[in-house]
Amino acid sequence: MAIFGSLSTLRSQLCNSPQLAITFQYLEELLRPQSPAHDRLLRVPEGDSIRIELDAGAFAMEQAYLTRPANAVRWESHRAYVDIQIVVVGQELMEVADIGSLNVAEDHTPEKDVLFYHPSPLASLLKISSGAGAVFFPVDAHRPSMAVEAPVLVRKSVIKAPVAWWKIQA
Repeated sequence: MAIFGSLSTLRSQLCNSPQLAITFQYLEELLRPQSPAHDRLLRVPEGDSIRIELDAGAFAMEQAYLTRPANAVRWESHRAYVDIQIVVVGQELMEVADIGSLNVAEDHTPEKDVLFYHPSPLASLLKISSGAGAVFFPVDAHRPSMAVEAPVLVRKSVIKAPVAWWKIQA
């Protein structure tokens, strides 16, 4: 099931592998004010994202967007990648549910590696603020980017880490 918390909490809960070490180095730089990665994220225009190639098949999507009402955000999951989502600026709500409790609405695998689900009340709600994040595995349907109260600008990175890093089946 999903893991959430500060960057140090995520690091302590995930396996210790060379691939994840590269990911955490990137995230540490991203969270360090005035670092090149932090400055790059601050320059992403609202509504845009940029892809950053990492290593060993992983990449990051650095994003800037306004959070949205829950009814404007779709449930999703992925088979080929684990999502490591870290909020750098702002705060948002994320929901997570076991994919076994949801019904698939659209399957865009393998070409886009995303499944969308019909809404379900069977979820756990996470409030993620600057410096914290969540890790969503293939069994975790998730709904990020939701407004806490009113829409706010969020700047975050979503690392797409290959499922093979965890030796789990999608």
